[in-house]
Amino acid sequence: MIRVEAGMPTTRFCARLGIPRRSYTRWQAAARAGRRAGEGPWPAPVVDVVEPVAAKYAADWPAWGHRKIHAMMAVDGHEASVSSVERALRRRGLLQPVDYQGERRELAKARKAAFADPPTGPLQVWQLDFSEFETTTGGVWRLAGVCDYYSKYEFGWHISPTTTGADAIAAVELAIAEAERLGQMSLAELLCDPPSGRIRRIRLVTDNGPAFRGTAFARFLAGRDDELLHIRTRRHSPGQNGVRERAFGSLKYEHLYRHEIETLDDLVREAEAYRQVFNLRRPHEALRMRRPIEAHLGPTPGPKPNQT
Repeated sequence: MIRVEAGMPTTRFCARLGIPRRSYTRWQAAARAGRRAGEGPWPAPVVDVVEPVAAKYAADWPAWGHRKIHAMMAVDGHEASVSSVERALRRRGLLQPVDYQGERRELAKARKAAFADPPTGPLQVWQLDFSEFETTTGGVWRLAGVCDYYSKYEFGWHISPTTTGADAIAAVELAIAEAERLGQMSLAELLCDPPSGRIRRIRLVTDNGPAFRGTAFARFLAGRDDELLHIRTRRHSPGQNGVRERAFGSLKYEHLYRHEIETLDDLVREAEAYRQVFNLRRPHEALRMRRPIEAHLGPTPGPKPNQT
């Protein structure tokens, strides 16, 4: 061998060639065994066991990437590493495209920039907006929904042909009712800080659409001024309402666009079915692979003193 003939130590020889010492020794062992380096395939008993299970989960949830599939498997008691699940799905051609997370990362950057003092628990920041969906025979419908910025919990959908102040009010009332159902007390009690007795208002973030600037919505908020603080984003800055926009995208691309939605009844049924999956089953990377219901009801740090 060249290294032996030159009388050069292995470390110096690898440094001269610019290759890792581990790669050199692996190639050397392959040569001594009479095979080419990198020759395979190598046995992968763990992946062999995981593959059919991971493939079934991927078939059940075709819009999810391998990390969410791994999280779902872990919750259901299947022991496997993220890399094993990834390799198993790659064998079956079930991995998502490389840029699958690109849009999510960009929205996450904009979302973080929207709050200088990010929320530390649920019921601190809500985001509200409308989204449009066209059924095959029933026309165009608008979905209004409120989600919790911290827990990502979806409080419910108000579906209507219009985007008026009354529709926005109905979406907020749905969110209040759902928050009270989860907390088993009134919203004012949920927002009360026991040591001080002060009510910490929820920052309700919307864009600058007519429904949110109208008198009807303003009158509604004035009646709940002790609980809700309305904040409108900068114009042409959808990233400041990023959690809401991203969740609408998940609703459409992970569920609605994958089904034939013919009528309003179909849309109501499928949107609610996805909301249950989103809140109770779907793990979120932003929540360290917890579900929104777990983040919403789990223990959280108390409110900061300067929050109002």
